[in-house]
Amino acid sequence: MRWKPLVAGTAVVACAVLALPTFTATAADSTLYVATNGNDSNPGTLASPLRSIQKAVDLAQPGHTIYIRGGTYAPSTNIQILKNGTSSQPITMRNYNSERVIIDGENMPYTPGAVGSTIPRPERGAIHIEGDHWRLIGLEIIHGPYGIFGLDTSNNVFDRLVTRDNYESGLHLVLSSSNNQIINLDAYGNRDPRKNGESADGLAIKEGSGSGNVVRGARLWNNSDDGLDFWMFESPILVENSLAWGNGFNRWNLPDFTGDGNGFKLGGNSVSANHTVRNSMTWDNAVGGFIDNNNPGNHRIERCTAWDNPKTGFNFNRSSSTLTKNLAVANGTNVSLGSTSKGSGNSWDIGGSWSLVSTNPSTITGPRKADGSIPSSTFLRPSNGADVGARF
Repeated sequence: MRWKPLVAGTAVVACAVLALPTFTATAADSTLYVATNGNDSNPGTLASPLRSIQKAVDLAQPGHTIYIRGGTYAPSTNIQILKNGTSSQPITMRNYNSERVIIDGENMPYTPGAVGSTIPRPERGAIHIEGDHWRLIGLEIIHGPYGIFGLDTSNNVFDRLVTRDNYESGLHLVLSSSNNQIINLDAYGNRDPRKNGESADGLAIKEGSGSGNVVRGARLWNNSDDGLDFWMFESPILVENSLAWGNGFNRWNLPDFTGDGNGFKLGGNSVSANHTVRNSMTWDNAVGGFIDNNNPGNHRIERCTAWDNPKTGFNFNRSSSTLTKNLAVANGTNVSLGSTSKGSGNSWDIGGSWSLVSTNPSTITGPRKADGSIPSSTFLRPSNGADVGARF
């Protein structure tokens, strides 16, 4: 996308002749700009933007905002965020106005890696973040060795991002990571040829710990493994107002495909954490809907809906969980609670047959509202008006 300077041409020339803008001056300012027709010798102003996102990251200091103009950025190495903002002065990296910014990792190593290979941790993610107190807003990350990979990263906001068609999970956080907010994420079409589809989730928070992580308004679909996966994460995570569908199918003809195919997978390998999922839906996955996956914690599953999954809609037979006012319809098995999970007000507690107002997801899966939220719909609401299941 081409753009025109917002100042007169003579003023731009005068600044160039006098050489007034310098990197020192820019670093002291609170705003940096990047554009596809910029230059990294520029000062990073709106009229004279930088060319590479990494250069802007290197210059940014606490309290700065990096504005990225519309277009596709395809660096040969991943974008490394290794510095910190502060609680009072976070560093923001976002699209300029409503312009569409695509970060394309296809030129990076391991896109894809060889079958059975390992990606070195510093090279994971088209955006690799180890910093704290960052805000990433309005970016689209594609074709990366992971979309976004966060390692020991805390107090960040990931807002209105799209992570699609990456060669591993769309957004992945590991190790000591706390107080991260993942808001209105769309993560889809992610797959991992290295592992025959076995580990590419839409959103993964795995193999670590950290309190205060929140997922809100996520849509996770058509990923090779699961929509959401909290494998071996030891601390509670809150999930609200989120959707997962169509995960676990071999859409890429990967050989020896091993994708799991669950909507919301809440841990595993006997690592205990008490997760909460509220007002969320999952449907049409290759296997199941909501599953504790041998996380023996006490999960709280409230006002959620599982529909048309061929295995189990709500599978909490290896945990001591509490399920309240959930709706399960047309799954292979609607619910499996084992001997220690319990609940009340669920469709299986009420009994009877359940019909739905709508089984057409086109509105809820269509364009988001202007504020990034998921559109309202009667999709999967019970026809009898019962106060069970999710509402959007």
